Amino acid sequence: MLIQYREYKFRPDSEALIQTANEIIANYQSQGFTLTLRQLYYQFVSRNLVKNNQKSYDNLGVLISKARLAGLVDWEAIEDRTRNLKGVAHWSDPLDYMTVDESGYRVDLWENQEYRPEVWIEKDALVGVIEAVCNRNDVPFFACRGYSSQSEQWRAGQRFESYIANGQIPVVIHLGDHDPSGLDMTRDNADRLAMFANERVEVRRIALNFDQVQKHKPPPNPAKLTDSRANAYIAEHGRDSWELDALEPKVIVELIEKQIKKYRDPDALKKTLAKQEKDRKEIRRLIDLIENEAQ
Repeated sequence: MLIQYREYKFRPDSEALIQTANEIIANYQSQGFTLTLRQLYYQFVSRNLVKNNQKSYDNLGVLISKARLAGLVDWEAIEDRTRNLKGVAHWSDPLDYMTVDESGYRVDLWENQEYRPEVWIEKDALVGVIEAVCNRNDVPFFACRGYSSQSEQWRAGQRFESYIANGQIPVVIHLGDHDPSGLDMTRDNADRLAMFANERVEVRRIALNFDQVQKHKPPPNPAKLTDSRANAYIAEHGRDSWELDALEPKVIVELIEKQIKKYRDPDALKKTLAKQEKDRKEIRRLIDLIENEAQ
């Protein structure tokens, strides 16, 4: 949606950057993704259009902001996934609710599975990337926002303890930055979950790993020397670090999808989906009865 609120006169080089931004945005929208400003910035860095530093990021942010105000960039093309208004759904008619609920009725696809996966991601800003693949596979997900809070760890431990009691194996699929703290967060999740679940829980880190850095070559950042873990990190990986945001959204989705499939029994899933379809037909039958009586 292009809406002009202000007039700006852009230099030719700025106009070229805006045009490139729109081309990048259109490419990702065609794939079903909406970018954050940081993801857009990394696309510019990977194309060697801007330097990889805070000043370049800030300058691009100002330019995109002005371009949106000038009606040159779609207002719905850039997301701020950390500041979304949330609310509850409303209905004006009970029958409308039932009709929608029939198509939206879902059973627990993991109820009869051996494993119980969850996807944990370091940053709020990437929730929009993983949401569709997690919902499609009926896998819960949340953003840790760095080191997850003690409250969230405790709640997860209670969940996992109940899964274990029911004979299932809980698994955390973890994604984070490749930097001193980002790598340590995987270890921290495993340690605290073991405490709160009263049993060791598998925390499978699927990104960002060094082999993926070598394969996909995301733009590097200097490792934070103020991080208490910096010396050990530098000794093993050197002075560069990499943000998960710099990976292509498609790559992140594929990594998650592939990992989920490893924990899923297709035969058990087939039986669960058959039950879901049977239940939906029963809901449809009841709706038809109500509609006929209302006529």
